[in-house]
Amino acid sequence: MTAPHYAIDSAVTRGVRASRNFHPEFSLPDADVILRSTEGTLYRIHSYTLCTTSGFFNTMFSLPQPPRCKEIQDQNRSGPVCGNDEPEEIPIYESDFVLERLLPLLCSIPIPSWESFDDVDRVLTAAEKWDTPGPIASIRAALTCPQFLASDPLRLYVLAKHFEWKEEAKLAATQTLILDLNDPIHAPTLERLSSRDLLPLLNLHRKRRDMFKKLLDSPERFAAGNSFSYHCTRCGVTQLDNYTWREFKNAMFAEFDRRPLGDTLGVNVGLSADWPEAKACWEAKCTKTGCEGLNYDRVATLRQIRNCIDVLPSTIED
Repeated sequence: MTAPHYAIDSAVTRGVRASRNFHPEFSLPDADVILRSTEGTLYRIHSYTLCTTSGFFNTMFSLPQPPRCKEIQDQNRSGPVCGNDEPEEIPIYESDFVLERLLPLLCSIPIPSWESFDDVDRVLTAAEKWDTPGPIASIRAALTCPQFLASDPLRLYVLAKHFEWKEEAKLAATQTLILDLNDPIHAPTLERLSSRDLLPLLNLHRKRRDMFKKLLDSPERFAAGNSFSYHCTRCGVTQLDNYTWREFKNAMFAEFDRRPLGDTLGVNVGLSADWPEAKACWEAKCTKTGCEGLNYDRVATLRQIRNCIDVLPSTIED
């Protein structure tokens, strides 16, 4: 007796389709491509969207494609039946987290705010792999917000150099001046940079430090502390002993080497007075009996230190 042939009607097809795990925002039945995440979630999307926004998919879909097939199994028959009713699932080896942000960017759908640099990095890696200029540009604009620019400027510098974003690289380089690049904690991030990209950043930090020391040692800027023979401005007799000024300079240089931005020197709000070296410098007096004039004008000296910081280079060169 011949085995009966069982046709699969539309109701069965709808049941099979409903049992599959489609993402609610990407489940339109007329979409002709189904992407499958590593978690097994399915994403329906139009091939036209993928081809026009992704160089990777544009190349993939331009290649000759096999006929779409669907497995039909019953008690008497199993095997592929080709047709166009249901597209095959394409495994893309990306997580749901990545696809829930990258696919909306491809479709111009708003996405949640970025919460961390790790999140951005994961999506940006996939966007680069898929060759998607639109999402990359969108992520690029988000990276210059204070959340990322101030929180991890070194990591932003790495990304900016990788994608050749010149303005973002300069902004990030400026923000790295709050960091001590010699701290081992930054080694893993710095190792991601090529020598060509690392050297400009190291040169910026070094140049600021060296120029700051040169300016602090300038007799033209700090005559009382750096002139070979400078006498008390009150009595005009005693030659100043500049030991306290030299100690204060050494303390400032050491702090500047640790944080080249110079904002922790306290010269803007007078916090340097809390340093023992600073306090000794401002309290240094003429040793002549009856004079006891202050060796250094605290207000004028702090103003000149601020001027020195202001003329230092603030970012990398082109």
